[in-house]
Amino acid sequence: MMSTKQSNKKFLIALAVAFLLPLSLYLIVNHLSKGKVKMPHYYVIDSVKENEKGKQDTLYHHTSNLTLTNQVGEIVGLNKNLAGKIIVLDFIFTDCTSSCPKLTKEMSFLQKGFRKDPKKETSLDNVVQFVSITVLPERDSFPVLRKYADRYGANPDHWWFLTGDKKNIYNFVRNELEISTGPGDGGADDLIHTEKFVLLDTARHVRGYYDGTSSDEVKKCADDIVLLTLEKKIKP
Repeated sequence: MMSTKQSNKKFLIALAVAFLLPLSLYLIVNHLSKGKVKMPHYYVIDSVKENEKGKQDTLYHHTSNLTLTNQVGEIVGLNKNLAGKIIVLDFIFTDCTSSCPKLTKEMSFLQKGFRKDPKKETSLDNVVQFVSITVLPERDSFPVLRKYADRYGANPDHWWFLTGDKKNIYNFVRNELEISTGPGDGGADDLIHTEKFVLLDTARHVRGYYDGTSSDEVKKCADDIVLLTLEKKIKP
């Protein structure tokens, strides 16, 4: 009985993400015009300085480029190849039997929610890229990631599964995204296992951390993606 209730809840949330984005967009715009909706926060501070008016200016970190290989064997850079796009990141490995299948399933809901609808004149599928990076690249080659991605219906145009140099990946997680995973050097005995989804805006600021195993938080991530697409439009 409990399993049926949980399945129904997941189904309803999937519908909300996949089919109600136009309504969400309308409601968000309507509330923005009334000043009732807060934009996603900025995270990861580089420095805080006092300006000439005696007020503090906070400089937020721009995440650096990360070059890896996607599931179809293409060498791609998060900043170079995805310029102008919002990014949602998570970190998995293909033979994980604990949280990774749940993370990947939730990411698939996001992909469905932002897929192109030929019946609509406007679509958000081209403004966001979903990116899953393996934390065990020595085992997860791009052909292995391709099989894993295919199991979840990943469209390689909008959802990358990436592999590459382990030290570069681990440095990116710890020092660019500032995900707290404990100390490590990216060596053979180092393992990062985080359940976070990370939202990056087009300027590569971190704008959100979400529990990728929580359907409610993944829905919040979807709402924040929509807000970021409107950010330039509402700035004075």
